[in-house]
Amino acid sequence: MERFVDSYLGTGGFVFFYLSALLASILPSYLRHRDDPKYLSLGASGAVAAVLFAFILLRPWAMILVFVIPMPAIVFAALYLGYTIWMEHRAARTDKVNHSAHLSGAIYGVLFMVLMEPRVLPAFVQALAHPSFGSG
Repeated sequence: MERFVDSYLGTGGFVFFYLSALLASILPSYLRHRDDPKYLSLGASGAVAAVLFAFILLRPWAMILVFVIPMPAIVFAALYLGYTIWMEHRAARTDKVNHSAHLSGAIYGVLFMVLMEPRVLPAFVQALAHPSFGSG
């Protein structure tokens, strides 16, 4: 991902992508909880989700390991988004995980890639239409 983003934005482009993803992923939670002094959120998982979903946009059929289970990246994306949305909307969340940051990061990663290189989106759709499990 670093080489890909840097090839479009120059040296340091990936650092910009990552840091901007960090901010974009926490922004919705911050705005929702800005008046709640007891609310805490810390971490880089939203930015990691942005990088991961940017990669999935480029290589949806790449095999990734989830714990020890290999699966196509696009399958992981669907499962991850479903789980994240479900956990974010659970009435009595007790896990103290900012699922909103994960979802925001994933969305940001996709939007960043499409805005940086619009041809990524039709290439993604084309790749989905022609599954090639285990490859790009």
